[in-house]
Amino acid sequence: MTGPVATVDVVVVGMGPGGEAVAGELAAAGLSVVGVESRLVGGECPYFGCIPSKMMIRAANALAEGRRVSGLAGRSSVEPDFSVVARRIRDEATDNWDDAVAAKRFTDKGGQLVRGTGRLSGPRQVTVAMNDGGEATFSGRVAVVLNPGTNPAVPPVPGLAGTPLWTNREALRAEEAPASLMVLGGGPIGVELAQAFARFGTHVTVVARGPRLVPREEPEASELLADVFRGEGIDVLLHSDTTAVSHSPGGFTVELSTGGPDDAGPSVSQLTVEKLLVATGRTSTLGALSLDAAGIAWDGKNAPGVDGHLQMADGLYLMGDAAGAGAFTHLSMYHANIVAGHILGREEAGRQDVGREGAGRQGAARQVAGRQAAGRDRGTTESHAVPRVTFTDPEIGAVGLTERQAREAGLDVRTGFTDLADSTRGWIHQARGFIKLVADADKGTLVGAAAVGPSGGEVLSMLALAVHARVPVATLKTMIYAYPTFHRAVESALADLQTR
Repeated sequence: MTGPVATVDVVVVGMGPGGEAVAGELAAAGLSVVGVESRLVGGECPYFGCIPSKMMIRAANALAEGRRVSGLAGRSSVEPDFSVVARRIRDEATDNWDDAVAAKRFTDKGGQLVRGTGRLSGPRQVTVAMNDGGEATFSGRVAVVLNPGTNPAVPPVPGLAGTPLWTNREALRAEEAPASLMVLGGGPIGVELAQAFARFGTHVTVVARGPRLVPREEPEASELLADVFRGEGIDVLLHSDTTAVSHSPGGFTVELSTGGPDDAGPSVSQLTVEKLLVATGRTSTLGALSLDAAGIAWDGKNAPGVDGHLQMADGLYLMGDAAGAGAFTHLSMYHANIVAGHILGREEAGRQDVGREGAGRQGAARQVAGRQAAGRDRGTTESHAVPRVTFTDPEIGAVGLTERQAREAGLDVRTGFTDLADSTRGWIHQARGFIKLVADADKGTLVGAAAVGPSGGEVLSMLALAVHARVPVATLKTMIYAYPTFHRAVESALADLQTR
């Protein structure tokens, strides 16, 4: 049995970046808002993801730049000290993994923070299992917003459970760089942390089940990154399955079965490392929300259907990672803007409805206009131009469809490619990277692009705009590209658009 139901305007379950943004904006607008969070207000990004990991990567890249001096400007000697970046992560980024500042930011806007795990117990009703025991139930008069996020996935490898393995969360709490590290997984998190630790002197081995690193990206990016890794002394094992793990005071012993599809048979080997980082993807926490209690059918795998305002049902919103368009902080914040605007529009329309009786034809027309304005204020979701960046060196920025995805979608594809070293700025920097464009020949617009190289994520911004706004390729070819810049290579890639 649960206690009495408390009615508020909005309940937000999951106070990650997007959830915190929605809850904070609505509370600041005067709505009564309950934010439910069992862990840290702010979510993965500020404590374990985006911010601390990029601090580590920035420090590691500074070491790499120092080592490049001999080829550019003279002599240098670099001595890594991991404690410096560990201290920055602890003190400057995470407040020693304390969310007091973030929690106060929300409550100062008038919100009520409830520490616990929420689940639906009705169409717009949330029951919270409190962190300190007991339950509380809240009804959202206007809306309930679900922002469940994800957790690190740990595969069912024999012997792995119960060992002191690292996920990204433990890796970002490290006080020193280990002597050796094995990274299971070749996705963005795995490769970013692999390169960062390697630059601090750790002997790193990356193990990927598939044929390439960062498999979501263009094959050219995967091949380049693997080559860079091997050049930096990082061992890259592709087509490799982890078949068993054991742990002792001496570290982890990992049994691997390695072999490509054309090999006569897999080879089995054992490696012993000090630390084991599991970076094999993320797992959704959506299943714990009891969607069926609100009448929402879910197959347990694919994202539930939502409308353009991210509603699964009237007044029940799903946003962030679980909405299915990508697990990115910037996407969650984009969702937050749309959801908050739509809820504020609903509330304004509801207030107008209260006084509609006897308002007359002119007043009714104003109410309709008000609803229409609120409904289109922040638009509806579009996911054709979601940007993503893998913060390795070289940096891998991408937006929209890859060449393969575009062809599988049945488009008449044209691609353009240029090596960054062929540009003046790339040559000056002795940079490795490229620009690749994917165009829909029928429509004459870009549907995808990759910018790989120094500041690849920054160069990507103009390509993301082109894909998002569906700027004609003909228009892009008439632009003036500043010289000498990395983004000037886009002009060469446009000139190279051709059938492949």
